[in-house]
Amino acid sequence: MTEDRSRALLELLINVSREVATALDLRTVLQRLLFAAIQHVGGERGSIVVMDDLGRPVDATIVYGKQLHEHTTQQLKDTVERGLAGWVVQNRKAALVPDTSKDERWLRRADDTPEKTGAKSAVCVPLMTRERLVGVLTLVHSVPNVFDDEHLELMQAIADQASVAVLNARLYTESQRTARVMTALAEGAAAMNTSLELQDVWRRILNQTMQALQVETVALALIDHATSDLVFHAAAGHNSGNIPGRHIRVNEGLAGSVVNEGHGLIVPVVGEDQRYGEVDKFGGIQMRAVAIAPIQSQGKVIGVLEAINPISGSFDPDAMLVMTGLGSLAGTTIQNAQILERLQAAHQRYRELFEDSVDPILITDWEGRILEANRQAVALSGYSNEKLHTMSIDQLHKVNWNRTGLNFEALKQNDTCNYESVLHMENGGTLPVEIHARRVEFEETDSAQWIMRDITERKELDALRDDMTAMIYHDLRSPLGNIVSSLDMMGTLLPNNDDSLHVMLSIANSSTARIQRLINSLLDISRLEAGQQIVDQQAVDPIALINESIRDVLPNANGRNQTLEKKVVSILPLIWVDVDMIHRVLINLLENSVKFTPVGGRVEIGAQTDGILVKFWVRDNGPGVPESERERIFEKFTRLRGRNRPGGLGVGLAFCKLAVIGHGGNIWVESELEKGTTFWLTLPVAQKKATGQLKRQTGRLMMKPDR
Repeated sequence: MTEDRSRALLELLINVSREVATALDLRTVLQRLLFAAIQHVGGERGSIVVMDDLGRPVDATIVYGKQLHEHTTQQLKDTVERGLAGWVVQNRKAALVPDTSKDERWLRRADDTPEKTGAKSAVCVPLMTRERLVGVLTLVHSVPNVFDDEHLELMQAIADQASVAVLNARLYTESQRTARVMTALAEGAAAMNTSLELQDVWRRILNQTMQALQVETVALALIDHATSDLVFHAAAGHNSGNIPGRHIRVNEGLAGSVVNEGHGLIVPVVGEDQRYGEVDKFGGIQMRAVAIAPIQSQGKVIGVLEAINPISGSFDPDAMLVMTGLGSLAGTTIQNAQILERLQAAHQRYRELFEDSVDPILITDWEGRILEANRQAVALSGYSNEKLHTMSIDQLHKVNWNRTGLNFEALKQNDTCNYESVLHMENGGTLPVEIHARRVEFEETDSAQWIMRDITERKELDALRDDMTAMIYHDLRSPLGNIVSSLDMMGTLLPNNDDSLHVMLSIANSSTARIQRLINSLLDISRLEAGQQIVDQQAVDPIALINESIRDVLPNANGRNQTLEKKVVSILPLIWVDVDMIHRVLINLLENSVKFTPVGGRVEIGAQTDGILVKFWVRDNGPGVPESERERIFEKFTRLRGRNRPGGLGVGLAFCKLAVIGHGGNIWVESELEKGTTFWLTLPVAQKKATGQLKRQTGRLMMKPDR
């Protein structure tokens, strides 16, 4: 190379470097570089394709003479995959094509066949910096054999000189693009989160999308969980009034494909996209281009955000990135707004239920100060609402600190507690109330709720029942004793050969025994409820108790044609019990089963042991006990609800529970409707030192005299 030529080449490279180094915008750098290459190397047209770090085309400039030409993403993809530029990218070296019609590396498009444009010459070089591919520079001349090796060397020198500037411009453009995206998303987040009112949230999302993408129309649709359709709830911009209320099935149209695939799409020219159909059209809008992004929340697509007709004519390369980011922000904001809306609705419903409740309700803090009181609380207590707000809960009623715990600690831990108390009214009077206290969140504050129920009528009824019980016990016990004594005397006077009289006497004895057991059970209930201990206990053979109970109930079972069976699965130890009381427990359970078992049914009584307790059971094949009644049936004066249920006072099972628990045992029921019921009870085994107190008789087990 001569000195003059070297000087000229150096000046050329300096000029090229100066041209491309004075700009940072990528499009400007590419245009200047391409015009400089055409001017100094020759050629009628040329192109520069810029690659990212993964070898993907990100931008390009195409020049025909002195005119810039637009390109499509598909054109870029075809160029770097199948054309001469693609060969240069794969091999990382320059290529000289004297005659394109004779070189297979040249990609011929429909407008580039030999019949139309003829053979051409081309030169293509890579832009490299530190073994890093930055892009590909290509020049084309319409005459074959125009370019030679000198042109190729000159092209490579220009490319080497400009590659750093192209890389810097690409990085700068990417940083500017990232900054624009981050700014748009930051502004979107700030604007969206200024309100959680749903309608306002939708409006702000649409405004931010329209501002960030500079489009004519935007729309927002959410998935309706009832119909699984996309329902457009809001829209803004040109002719957007017809959009809200529009339904689209999630498997139809462009929006449906975004929902199903979970990622956005941009359609630059809707008329050229086969996926675009009638379902995507909105009345009054001539759709030219559209971008649709999913609205996502917690990893699920809940709707779509749609941007229609960019004002500039085409979407910016960052459009989908911005749309996707706004869609994610919108999803979180919409979900928060929906949660708030549901909470507000739930709060309103609670407020309505609170005020309209038939029960007096009060809300307190954990210091006991009354924060809220409904109308019923005001009416029951007689205090005004303002006065109640100055009081504490323990001023209004006698708090059972054993149940709530000191400073309400037990209520905080267990969440609920129930007890009976006395309400102190404004007029100085008192009222018996049942208290239901529980931990609640009220006005976003951890609080305690107190429901008060007036139990005056129940207390009066309980008093009446107690009076009746006392009357039954005191007024009937003495005459009944006289009847029993008289029957015993009659038994000694009746002739032995008159069977009919003895049968009648047996019936009378059985009936009076049942009345005695009922009276004794009523007395025991009163004593056990008062907390009296069971002291008259002795070691007893449980099998003997079972035998005696069967013998007493057998006539009743025979009268209903029922089978009464005993089932003992092992040798049983002695139990430490009040004989008369547990005998009555077993009889009550057997009579209860006989009463509820249909005619011809089967009743079974049995026992087993684990060495510490003896476990008894009484099983029948009757109608069963509903689960909701299995605790209630052990309450005093309680009977099962429903038609065709046998009657009774409702004290038998209440006595059984008090008696068994008083012995340190337990009693419960298991049942299956229409299949039967099993009552279980446990009683303690007698200690060795007490076993000598066992009393047996060859006939009937000795019972204690009536008390």
